[in-house]
Amino acid sequence: MRIRIVDAFTDRPFAGNPAGVLLLDSAGFPPDTWLQNVAAELNLSETAFAHPLPAGGDADWVLRWFTPATEVDMCGHATLATAHVLHTTGAATGTVRFTARCGVLRTTAHEDGAVTLDFPTAPLREVAVPDGVAEALGAKVLAAHDTGPHIGDLLVEMADEQTVRALDPDFAALVAHSERGIIATAAAADPSAGYDFVSRGFFPRVGIDEDPVTGSAHTALAPFWSARLGRDELTGLQASARSGLVHTALLGDRTLLTGRAVTVIDGELLTTP
Repeated sequence: MRIRIVDAFTDRPFAGNPAGVLLLDSAGFPPDTWLQNVAAELNLSETAFAHPLPAGGDADWVLRWFTPATEVDMCGHATLATAHVLHTTGAATGTVRFTARCGVLRTTAHEDGAVTLDFPTAPLREVAVPDGVAEALGAKVLAAHDTGPHIGDLLVEMADEQTVRALDPDFAALVAHSERGIIATAAAADPSAGYDFVSRGFFPRVGIDEDPVTGSAHTALAPFWSARLGRDELTGLQASARSGLVHTALLGDRTLLTGRAVTVIDGELLTTP
Protein backbone atom coordinates (compact mmCIF):
# COMPACT_ATOMS: atom_id res chain seq x y z
CA MET A 1 0.00 0.00 0.00
CA ARG A 2 1.47 3.34 -1.09
CA ILE A 3 2.05 5.89 1.66
CA ARG A 4 3.32 9.43 1.32
CA ILE A 5 4.35 12.25 3.62
CA VAL A 6 3.62 15.70 2.24
CA ASP A 7 4.70 19.05 3.69
CA ALA A 8 1.68 21.36 3.33
CA PHE A 9 1.39 25.16 3.25
CA THR A 10 4.98 25.49 2.10
CA ASP A 11 6.94 25.43 -1.15
CA ARG A 12 10.02 23.72 0.30
CA PRO A 13 10.75 20.45 2.09
CA PHE A 14 11.00 20.29 5.88
CA ALA A 15 8.78 23.32 6.43
CA GLY A 16 5.01 23.77 6.70
CA ASN A 17 2.98 20.94 8.22
CA PRO A 18 3.74 17.30 7.32
CA ALA A 19 0.75 15.03 6.70
CA GLY A 20 0.52 11.36 5.93
CA VAL A 21 -1.58 10.47 2.88
CA LEU A 22 -2.99 7.04 2.01
CA LEU A 23 -5.15 6.70 -1.10
CA LEU A 24 -7.14 3.49 -0.81
CA ASP A 25 -8.31 1.41 -3.78
CA SER A 26 -11.25 -0.08 -1.88
CA ALA A 27 -14.83 1.15 -1.79
CA GLY A 28 -14.64 1.56 1.98
CA PHE A 29 -12.25 2.11 4.85
CA PRO A 30 -10.32 -0.51 6.83
CA PRO A 31 -11.26 -0.86 10.53
CA ASP A 32 -10.90 2.31 12.58
CA THR A 33 -8.38 0.62 14.86
CA TRP A 34 -6.07 0.04 11.88
CA LEU A 35 -6.46 3.63 10.66
CA GLN A 36 -5.67 4.92 14.13
CA ASN A 37 -2.64 2.64 14.44
CA VAL A 38 -1.23 3.90 11.14
CA ALA A 39 -1.69 7.52 12.26
CA ALA A 40 -0.03 6.74 15.58
CA GLU A 41 2.86 5.03 13.79
CA LEU A 42 3.48 8.04 11.56
CA ASN A 43 3.08 10.31 14.60
CA LEU A 44 2.31 13.38 12.48
CA SER A 45 -0.31 15.93 13.45
CA GLU A 46 -2.70 14.30 10.96
CA THR A 47 -2.80 11.40 8.54
CA ALA A 48 -5.40 11.47 5.77
CA PHE A 49 -7.14 8.38 4.41
CA ALA A 50 -9.26 8.63 1.24
CA HIS A 51 -11.07 6.26 -1.08
CA PRO A 52 -12.79 7.04 -4.41
CA LEU A 53 -16.54 7.20 -4.95
CA PRO A 54 -18.53 6.20 -8.05
CA ALA A 55 -18.92 8.93 -10.66
CA GLY A 56 -22.06 11.07 -10.73
CA GLY A 57 -22.45 11.82 -7.02
CA ASP A 58 -21.96 14.91 -4.89
CA ALA A 59 -18.33 14.03 -4.15
CA ASP A 60 -15.42 12.23 -5.79
CA TRP A 61 -13.62 10.89 -2.70
CA VAL A 62 -14.38 10.17 0.96
CA LEU A 63 -11.79 11.71 3.28
CA ARG A 64 -10.99 11.06 6.94
CA TRP A 65 -8.26 12.49 9.19
CA PHE A 66 -6.60 11.01 12.26
CA THR A 67 -4.15 12.54 14.73
CA PRO A 68 -1.90 10.09 16.61
CA ALA A 69 -4.62 9.95 19.27
CA THR A 70 -8.05 10.42 17.64
CA GLU A 71 -10.14 11.14 14.53
CA VAL A 72 -10.95 14.81 13.86
CA ASP A 73 -13.86 16.53 12.10
CA MET A 74 -11.85 18.93 9.93
CA CYS A 75 -8.24 19.27 8.80
CA GLY A 76 -6.92 21.76 6.27
CA HIS A 77 -3.29 20.80 5.77
CA ALA A 78 -3.98 17.07 5.29
CA THR A 79 -6.72 17.94 2.77
CA LEU A 80 -4.22 20.09 0.89
CA ALA A 81 -1.71 17.24 1.05
CA THR A 82 -4.26 14.75 -0.31
CA ALA A 83 -5.24 17.05 -3.18
CA HIS A 84 -1.55 17.59 -3.93
CA VAL A 85 -0.97 13.82 -4.19
CA LEU A 86 -4.01 13.33 -6.42
CA HIS A 87 -2.87 16.01 -8.84
CA THR A 88 0.87 15.31 -8.87
CA THR A 89 0.26 11.60 -9.53
CA GLY A 90 -2.27 12.27 -12.29
CA ALA A 91 -5.12 10.68 -10.35
CA ALA A 92 -7.18 13.88 -10.61
CA THR A 93 -7.26 17.20 -12.42
CA GLY A 94 -8.98 20.52 -11.73
CA THR A 95 -11.49 20.46 -8.88
CA VAL A 96 -11.80 17.48 -6.55
CA ARG A 97 -14.75 17.13 -4.16
CA PHE A 98 -14.24 15.35 -0.84
CA THR A 99 -17.02 14.31 1.49
CA ALA A 100 -16.00 14.37 5.14
CA ARG A 101 -17.45 14.72 8.63
CA CYS A 102 -17.75 18.48 8.12
CA GLY A 103 -19.55 18.24 4.76
CA VAL A 104 -18.39 18.48 1.14
CA LEU A 105 -15.02 20.18 0.67
CA ARG A 106 -13.75 21.30 -2.73
CA THR A 107 -10.12 21.60 -3.71
CA THR A 108 -8.84 23.21 -6.90
CA ALA A 109 -5.32 22.79 -8.26
CA HIS A 110 -3.79 25.72 -10.15
CA GLU A 111 -1.26 25.66 -12.96
CA ASP A 112 1.43 27.16 -10.73
CA GLY A 113 1.14 24.24 -8.30
CA ALA A 114 -0.90 25.98 -5.61
CA VAL A 115 -4.09 24.37 -4.29
CA THR A 116 -7.19 26.20 -3.04
CA LEU A 117 -9.43 24.61 -0.40
CA ASP A 118 -13.10 25.63 -0.15
CA PHE A 119 -14.06 25.19 3.52
CA PRO A 120 -16.98 26.35 5.67
CA THR A 121 -16.34 29.61 7.51
CA ALA A 122 -16.20 29.19 11.28
CA PRO A 123 -19.11 30.92 13.08
CA LEU A 124 -17.21 33.09 15.55
CA ARG A 125 -18.82 34.01 18.87
CA GLU A 126 -17.08 36.24 21.38
CA VAL A 127 -16.92 34.73 24.85
CA ALA A 128 -15.42 35.70 28.18
CA VAL A 129 -11.78 34.70 28.49
CA PRO A 130 -11.95 31.47 30.48
CA ASP A 131 -10.25 31.45 33.85
CA GLY A 132 -6.79 29.94 33.59
CA VAL A 133 -6.22 30.41 29.85
CA ALA A 134 -3.88 33.38 30.19
CA GLU A 135 -1.96 31.59 32.92
CA ALA A 136 -1.67 28.43 30.78
CA LEU A 137 -0.42 30.47 27.82
CA GLY A 138 1.83 32.62 29.95
CA ALA A 139 0.61 35.96 28.55
CA LYS A 140 -2.33 38.35 28.78
CA VAL A 141 -5.31 37.54 26.52
CA LEU A 142 -7.15 40.51 25.03
CA ALA A 143 -10.26 38.66 23.79
CA ALA A 144 -11.57 35.16 23.17
CA HIS A 145 -13.90 33.65 20.56
CA ASP A 146 -15.58 30.27 20.25
CA THR A 147 -15.10 28.88 16.72
CA GLY A 148 -18.11 26.58 16.47
CA PRO A 149 -18.63 22.81 16.35
CA HIS A 150 -16.56 21.75 13.33
CA ILE A 151 -13.33 23.23 14.67
CA GLY A 152 -13.98 23.33 18.40
CA ASP A 153 -11.10 25.71 19.13
CA LEU A 154 -10.83 28.75 21.35
CA LEU A 155 -9.43 31.69 19.34
CA VAL A 156 -7.56 34.13 21.57
CA GLU A 157 -6.20 37.54 20.59
CA MET A 158 -2.84 38.54 22.02
CA ALA A 159 -1.25 41.99 22.30
CA ASP A 160 1.19 41.73 19.40
CA GLU A 161 3.20 39.44 17.13
CA GLN A 162 6.12 39.16 19.53
CA THR A 163 3.81 37.96 22.30
CA VAL A 164 2.47 35.19 20.04
CA ARG A 165 5.96 34.14 18.99
CA ALA A 166 7.21 34.06 22.60
CA LEU A 167 4.39 31.89 24.04
CA ASP A 168 5.60 28.89 26.04
CA PRO A 169 2.35 27.20 27.10
CA ASP A 170 1.65 24.79 29.92
CA PHE A 171 0.15 22.13 27.64
CA ALA A 172 -1.32 20.06 30.45
CA ALA A 173 -3.22 23.11 31.68
CA LEU A 174 -4.48 23.95 28.18
CA VAL A 175 -6.29 20.61 27.82
CA ALA A 176 -9.23 21.84 29.91
CA HIS A 177 -9.96 24.95 27.87
CA SER A 178 -11.37 23.82 24.49
CA GLU A 179 -12.89 20.94 22.58
CA ARG A 180 -9.86 20.68 20.29
CA GLY A 181 -7.28 23.40 21.00
CA ILE A 182 -6.24 27.02 21.38
CA ILE A 183 -5.43 29.37 18.50
CA ALA A 184 -3.38 32.38 19.59
CA THR A 185 -3.20 35.29 17.15
CA ALA A 186 -2.12 38.90 16.69
CA ALA A 187 -1.73 41.40 13.88
CA ALA A 188 1.52 41.33 11.94
CA ALA A 189 4.14 43.69 13.35
CA ASP A 190 5.15 44.65 9.79
CA PRO A 191 2.54 43.89 7.08
CA SER A 192 5.15 44.66 4.41
CA ALA A 193 6.87 41.39 5.43
CA GLY A 194 4.28 39.50 3.36
CA TYR A 195 1.64 38.51 5.91
CA ASP A 196 -1.20 40.29 7.69
CA PHE A 197 -1.49 38.31 10.92
CA VAL A 198 0.33 35.62 12.86
CA SER A 199 -0.97 32.64 14.77
CA ARG A 200 0.09 29.56 16.68
CA GLY A 201 -2.04 26.49 17.37
CA PHE A 202 -1.90 24.31 20.48
CA PHE A 203 -3.86 21.02 20.52
CA PRO A 204 -2.69 18.82 23.42
CA ARG A 205 -6.22 17.47 23.89
CA VAL A 206 -5.94 15.57 20.58
CA GLY A 207 -2.32 14.58 21.01
CA ILE A 208 -0.59 17.56 19.35
CA ASP A 209 1.13 20.04 21.64
CA GLU A 210 1.78 22.52 18.81
CA ASP A 211 0.59 22.12 15.24
CA PRO A 212 3.06 23.52 12.66
CA VAL A 213 0.39 24.99 10.32
CA THR A 214 -3.35 24.59 10.92
CA GLY A 215 -5.45 25.13 7.79
CA SER A 216 -8.77 24.66 9.54
CA ALA A 217 -7.91 27.34 12.11
CA HIS A 218 -7.74 29.84 9.25
CA THR A 219 -11.48 29.41 8.65
CA ALA A 220 -11.79 31.27 11.97
CA LEU A 221 -8.75 33.53 11.56
CA ALA A 222 -9.99 34.75 8.15
CA PRO A 223 -13.30 36.26 9.39
CA PHE A 224 -11.64 37.48 12.59
CA TRP A 225 -8.94 39.48 10.81
CA SER A 226 -11.00 40.45 7.77
CA ALA A 227 -13.42 42.25 10.10
CA ARG A 228 -10.55 44.12 11.75
CA LEU A 229 -8.45 44.89 8.70
CA GLY A 230 -11.30 45.63 6.29
CA ARG A 231 -10.16 43.23 3.56
CA ASP A 232 -11.55 39.88 2.46
CA GLU A 233 -8.22 38.57 1.13
CA LEU A 234 -5.39 38.14 3.63
CA THR A 235 -2.25 36.11 4.29
CA GLY A 236 -1.61 34.43 7.61
CA LEU A 237 1.73 33.23 8.93
CA GLN A 238 1.59 30.38 11.42
CA ALA A 239 4.71 31.12 13.43
CA SER A 240 5.70 27.63 14.55
CA ALA A 241 9.26 26.33 14.32
CA ARG A 242 8.51 24.98 10.82
CA SER A 243 6.32 27.95 9.80
CA GLY A 244 3.90 28.22 6.88
CA LEU A 245 1.76 30.67 4.92
CA VAL A 246 -1.98 30.40 4.34
CA HIS A 247 -3.66 32.77 1.89
CA THR A 248 -7.31 33.35 2.84
CA ALA A 249 -10.31 34.72 0.95
CA LEU A 250 -13.54 35.24 2.86
CA LEU A 251 -16.69 34.48 0.85
CA GLY A 252 -19.48 34.73 3.40
CA ASP A 253 -20.15 31.27 4.80
CA ARG A 254 -17.21 29.82 2.85
CA THR A 255 -13.51 30.52 3.23
CA LEU A 256 -10.91 29.79 0.57
CA LEU A 257 -7.51 28.66 1.82
CA THR A 258 -4.66 28.58 -0.70
CA GLY A 259 -1.22 27.08 -0.23
CA ARG A 260 1.44 24.89 -1.71
CA ALA A 261 2.74 21.45 -0.83
CA VAL A 262 5.81 19.27 -1.36
CA THR A 263 5.97 15.46 -1.26
CA VAL A 264 9.00 14.47 0.82
CA ILE A 265 8.50 10.71 1.29
CA ASP A 266 6.89 8.22 -1.11
CA GLY A 267 7.04 4.66 0.11
CA GLU A 268 5.23 1.43 0.87
CA LEU A 269 3.26 0.53 3.96
CA LEU A 270 4.02 -3.16 4.53
CA THR A 271 1.32 -3.79 7.12
CA THR A 272 -2.15 -4.31 5.62
CA PRO A 273 -5.54 -4.27 7.41
